[in-house]
Amino acid sequence: MSRTVTIIGASGLVGSHLLELLLKDPGTEKVIALVRNTFTHSSPKLEQQIIDFQEPRAYEPHIAGTEAVFVTVGTTNAKVDGDKDAYRKVDYNIPVYAAKAAAKHGVYGYYLVSASGADANNNNNFYFKLKGVTEEAVCEEQIPQIYIMRPSLILGDRKEKRMMEKAAQVVMPMFSWAFGGNWSKYKPIQASEIAAAMFRAYTHGKKGIHVCSYEEMKTLTKSINFSN
Repeated sequence: MSRTVTIIGASGLVGSHLLELLLKDPGTEKVIALVRNTFTHSSPKLEQQIIDFQEPRAYEPHIAGTEAVFVTVGTTNAKVDGDKDAYRKVDYNIPVYAAKAAAKHGVYGYYLVSASGADANNNNNFYFKLKGVTEEAVCEEQIPQIYIMRPSLILGDRKEKRMMEKAAQVVMPMFSWAFGGNWSKYKPIQASEIAAAMFRAYTHGKKGIHVCSYEEMKTLTKSINFSN
């Protein structure tokens, strides 16, 4: 059975890898990408829709009738100039508005990139608290299948420059061997692997709410052939 899906963040680091997997998937007939600005892509399976992401109702026409919604967006403190309200508009509003639209229109699966350390009760770190609060809000929606990916440092080539993150991408993999046991969730992971885990959850996942840290994402990716 051919399926239609919606993706938010298709031009980003994780989203671009996920988009390619969805477009190559013979079981996915159409991919609707919700965007601020269109980007160049030649696939006939891709439909790009420009929306106002701060208008909750703008999501509904493009989510109604789809089987799955993928959300891979996220901002940084530098991008929003330290403005916590602006940060919240991206990292909270977009995932939650998409989840509400998904629940309202009977979407089966919802897949979100969050962060390792997400904790709604963490009052000492704005970022981790925001991620935790976002996860809680998403999980309150009546969606049969929810997968939340919690990566630590995401490896890959970003379009924008993030100097501190670039340095960490060089250094942290050298010490990933030290992240054993309960610390394994802090191991760096490739953006392509996060995308593959989301894709696998979409094609072979189970009902219910699933929170996936490093080990769970790696397990999900084992059946994905990256050479295709």
